[in-house]
Formats: sequence, structure tokens, C-alpha cells
Amino acid sequence: MFVSHLPAGYLSAKYLYRRFAATGAPLAWFVAAAMAGALAPDLDLLYFYLVDHRRTPHHLYWPHFPIVWFALLAASGVWLALARRKGAAALAFIFCVGGVGHLLLDTIVGDIYWGAPFLWQPVSLFTVPALYQPWWLNFFLHWSFGFELAILVWAIVLARKS
Repeated sequence: MFVSHLPAGYLSAKYLYRRFAATGAPLAWFVAAAMAGALAPDLDLLYFYLVDHRRTPHHLYWPHFPIVWFALLAASGVWLALARRKGAAALAFIFCVGGVGHLLLDTIVGDIYWGAPFLWQPVSLFTVPALYQPWWLNFFLHWSFGFELAILVWAIVLARKS
């Protein structure tokens, strides 16, 4: 996924905020936390390019392990349930929702190792055939990019309505 992570984080926050409004977390911070979480798994790209020199696919790094995001989601959910002041816990929770959403979107055409670190079996719903050079052109010319654009348009429409 190239363009849908941020808009998906925005959509998650906008649709879930009513449920979390009573926590005292400001809407702007709630949206920012969701969008940051939606990008967070791809922070491993810094390591991928600057340290690993593209030797290991970045979906094999721990920020792309679902177990990490579900553990963080569970921990923030417990914090949210037990906290007296719930604003920060709600921001942590929506951040983790953004991270899980990132992995769900990546699973559409990217290999996500849902069993890692115990099972190294990649899961991808669809395959993008390598037909064009440079490599990214294969993704931009695949039908799944239309899905990404639909998410982007949906977020823009919702933002304009707000």
C-alpha cells in the first residue's frame, strides 16, 4: 500500500471518535494518533534503507509483526479500562488501531507474517505480478491501487463534510 495508510487512519479516528469522546481526548489529537499509528509500522523503512541496505524485506522486521500490534492494542485497552483519566489511554488505543489497520491493508497485496515470530508463513490476499520496471509501477498499475485511491477519496470527502 502506498497512499491509503494515512487516509485509513483518519477514517478510523473519525468513525470511532464518538465512542471515545467521553475520554476527554481532543478530536484533533485522536485523529493525529490514529494517523501516526497507521504509519508507524513503516518506520522500519528507515532501518531497511539506512542500515540493512534492502537485504531483508521490511515486512520481516518486528514493526510489521501483528503480535506486536495486538499486544500493544491489548495493553492500551487494559490501560483504557483501568485508567481514571482516559484521554492518554484512548490516544494509545487508537494509535494501535491504526497500526493494526496498516497490517490489514498491507495483507491485501503485501506479505504479512501473521504468525511471526512463531510461524514464518507470509499471508497475502492477492499477488501483484512483476510485469514492469521500476518495481513500484507494478503496484500503481494493479487494481489494488484503485482500492487505495478509493480510501483516499473517501477520507477527503469525509474531511470536507466535517
